[in-house]
Amino acid sequence: MRHGATVAPEQTETQGAGREACSLRVFSWKAEKAHARCAELRIFAPPAVGRNAIRTPLELEEYILSVTTPEHPYLRALYRATQTTLLRPRMASGHLQGQLLRMLCQLSGARRVVEIGTYSGYSALAMASGMPAGGEITTFEINDEQEDFTRPWIEGSPFAAAINFVIGDAFALLSGPYAGLSGLDLGFIDADKRQYVDYYELLLPRLRPGGLLLADNTLWDGHVVDERYRGDAQTEAILRFNRHVAADERVEQVLLPLRDGLTLIRKR
Repeated sequence: MRHGATVAPEQTETQGAGREACSLRVFSWKAEKAHARCAELRIFAPPAVGRNAIRTPLELEEYILSVTTPEHPYLRALYRATQTTLLRPRMASGHLQGQLLRMLCQLSGARRVVEIGTYSGYSALAMASGMPAGGEITTFEINDEQEDFTRPWIEGSPFAAAINFVIGDAFALLSGPYAGLSGLDLGFIDADKRQYVDYYELLLPRLRPGGLLLADNTLWDGHVVDERYRGDAQTEAILRFNRHVAADERVEQVLLPLRDGLTLIRKR
C-alpha cells in the first residue's frame, strides 16, 4: 500500500480477517508439524501455547541437550554409526537417555548390572561409563545378526573391560550358564515388548533390596492412551506390564516421559 493512501473500513476488515485466517493456518500447520516431529523423536511433551506461537519438540530437545553433560565422543561415534548402518536406529538410547543411565549407575554405585536387549551397545556402554572400577555389565542380545556390528564397538571401547556381551536367549542363559547372576544392583529391560512381564519376573528376584530395575519404551509411541491401538499385541503387552508393576507391592516405581517412556523401579 502506498504511503498516505486511504483504505475503506470494509477493506480493512477484509484484510484483517485474511491476516487472521492466514495466521490460524500457519499456527495449525506449526502444530501439526510439531506433533509429527514429536512422534518421530518420541518426546511426549505438550506444545507450548500462548503468545508467540509454538516451541516444537525439536527445539526443546536441542535445548535440553545443550544443558546436559556432553556425550562421550565414542558414544557419539557409535550413535552416528547406528543411524547410518542399522535398521530401526531409533532403538538406540542416545545422548539424553544414555546420560541418565550413566548417572543412575553413578548414583547407585552399581557394580553388578544385567541388560536384556543390547542392540548396538549404546546403553551398555553408557552404563559402563558410570560404573566403578571392577563393576561388570552382562548384556544379552537374542539377535545373532546384531553381533557383527555390536561386538567390535563394545570390544573397541574405553569401557570394554566392564562389559560381558552375550548372544542368546536371556531366559535360557539365566537358567543355565548364568544362573548364578544374583545380588544385582541394576537391571535394564529393552527387548521384546510382549515378554516384558516375564523379563521383569526373571530379573526382580535377582535384584538386591534397594536395587533398580529399568524398563524402556513403556509409553510405546503414546499408543498406551490411544484407543486405536487396542488389540495391538505389543501395545497390549506394554499395558499389561505397566499394570503388573503398578500393582506389585514388592516395588515402588515412576514412569518417566523420557523419549518413549522409561519406567524406573526400586525393589523394596
